[in-house]
Amino acid sequence: MKKTKKHNEIPNLHPKFFWDFNFDKIDWDGGYKMVIARIVERGGQDQIDKIVRFYGREKVITAVRDEIYFLPNYAIEDALKFFPELKKEEMYCYLNRKDKPYHWI
Repeated sequence: MKKTKKHNEIPNLHPKFFWDFNFDKIDWDGGYKMVIARIVERGGQDQIDKIVRFYGREKVITAVRDEIYFLPNYAIEDALKFFPELKKEEMYCYLNRKDKPYHWI
C-alpha cells in the first residue's frame, strides 16, 4: 500500500470543510479516513482532485470502498461520479446504511 508522503505539507483544502476541528492540528496522515469522507461528502471535483494528489488515487478509493463506515446517500452517489470504478454494492458505507430495508424473520 502506498504511504502518504512524509512532509510538512497539508492538502490545499479550505478550513471551512473542517469547521469542527482545529485545522492546524489535523493529523492528515492518521486521520485520512475522516479527511476523505469529509471531502467526498462536502467537496466538489476540485477538492477530490486535491485529496487524490495528496493521498494517491488507490488510497482514496480503498478508503471510500472499504474503510469509511458512513456516508449519506447523496455522498455515496457523488463518490460514484468522482470514481467511476467504484460499485455501490462494494462500498461498505452503502451496505451498512441505516435506511436500507430489512426483512422481518
